[in-house]
Amino acid sequence: MTSPPCLLAAVTLMLATTVYGTATAHAEDDPNDPPGAEPSASAPVEVDPNDPDLKLPDGATLAQAKVLDIKSVVEEQSGDERREDTNTSVTLALQAEVLFGKDSSKLGAESKSRIRGIADEIRTQNATRVRVFGFTDNLGSSAHGDVLSKRRANAVHDVLSQSLNDAGITYEVRGYGEQYPIADNSTEAGRKKNRRVEVSFPRTEP
Repeated sequence: MTSPPCLLAAVTLMLATTVYGTATAHAEDDPNDPPGAEPSASAPVEVDPNDPDLKLPDGATLAQAKVLDIKSVVEEQSGDERREDTNTSVTLALQAEVLFGKDSSKLGAESKSRIRGIADEIRTQNATRVRVFGFTDNLGSSAHGDVLSKRRANAVHDVLSQSLNDAGITYEVRGYGEQYPIADNSTEAGRKKNRRVEVSFPRTEP
């Protein structure tokens, strides 16, 4: 009988150059690495394919062990905020309309209050690594979207770092423009979801 696989998740870890410090982290000019999942961790339990208790049919071989990624996604009915939880990380996505005016990277008082709420959770999770990624829809030029998403990511980072005021936290701040949509850009409802800033950080290990 096979041993049950250990369920792990690593959906927000990025292979990228990190930027250190609470005041100097700003979106990089050339973000080449996507904000998706890195390869799953290798299985922590070794299984002997020759173990007679496996009772494999003659000629059968044991497939390579896999680690499954588990993700819970909760979205406000309004769509203003989206939360993804895994075994190892938390990702909070705020729609641009909630944070900024049209084509703007200036945060209002209510927007800053929402970001401070995220800072409280980062503090609760004792996270020392925080990623702030900006995204736009595909309207307008790609170059404009890249610049706007960077500015918005920087604005959210600035409020987070001021709220946390912790030199021990490493920030990675990037703007991806229209890359990596999470909804259909052919509808306004989809474009609204794609105009977002995501903040992700590790969960406290149990």
